Amino acid sequence: MDLISLNDWSDDDLIALLDLASAMKAVIRRPIKKVPTLRGKAVANVFFEASTRTRNSFELAGKYLGADVINFQGSGSSIEKGETLWDTVRTLQAMRLDAVVVRHGASGVPQVMAEHLEVPVINAGDGTHHHPTQGLLDVMTVRERFGHVEGLTVAIVGDVLHSRVARSDIEGFVRLGAKIRLVGPPSLMPSGLESQHVAVYADLKDGLAGVDVIQVLRIQKERQQSGQIPSLREYHDRWGLTQAALHWAQPKVLVLHPGPQNRGVEIDSQVMEDPVHSAILDQVENGVAVRMAVLYRLIGGEGVSA
Repeated sequence: MDLISLNDWSDDDLIALLDLASAMKAVIRRPIKKVPTLRGKAVANVFFEASTRTRNSFELAGKYLGADVINFQGSGSSIEKGETLWDTVRTLQAMRLDAVVVRHGASGVPQVMAEHLEVPVINAGDGTHHHPTQGLLDVMTVRERFGHVEGLTVAIVGDVLHSRVARSDIEGFVRLGAKIRLVGPPSLMPSGLESQHVAVYADLKDGLAGVDVIQVLRIQKERQQSGQIPSLREYHDRWGLTQAALHWAQPKVLVLHPGPQNRGVEIDSQVMEDPVHSAILDQVENGVAVRMAVLYRLIGGEGVSA
């Protein structure tokens, strides 16, 4: 069993995984965080793209569960020396690993690796395709705060076109009964996503009116050079999340951001630090818990107790 997209798993599987992640969160809040559930297992983190939160949280997740974890990065690796993806897959297979976590800049690479590896493959983000554990941790964060997901309205603001986070968030939240609003410049909105559960807004005020959750996406500054967004100042003025913009949403609106953040562009520092609305650091903690739950589910163990 692999985790390439949230659509690979049933609704019951997703709910069970979120419940397991809650138990894992109790583990990582202990003074001594290690449990022996994956003792004797080996996990490789294979990251062809730079990452801080995802790679480090997968590493911690494996180590907290007692697994041996190796980190394989594209920079300085055999890939840079000309090794093909197929040879990399064969090398990983020969290491007799128990699971492989993959991040790659090209959409579809984790799926290809899963088709050739005999062990579970976990997608840690591929191109503009999927980022399933980010979707899970975002759903977990909202579920913790509200006690449910069904019936909530979630606004995803920013560069949806190039965002694998947005795609996985849509999958996760819609599957559990939420409605989605996509908000941002028309040039950064994909076609074909509108449905009875997903609406598209170009105006920030209209898009945030009455929402329960705001997921702010990082603006990739290279998009400015390609002409897909106006100047960063104009972007901030029209679509940046400010304290004033929070008043358009529900009074207890929850603010998320997958990181890294461009302060003063897509989100203001005051919003990030807001003790009532911001759940950005909760997302980071929940990322470790979710990735522990995924590893446990896919490669098994002796059981876990909170």
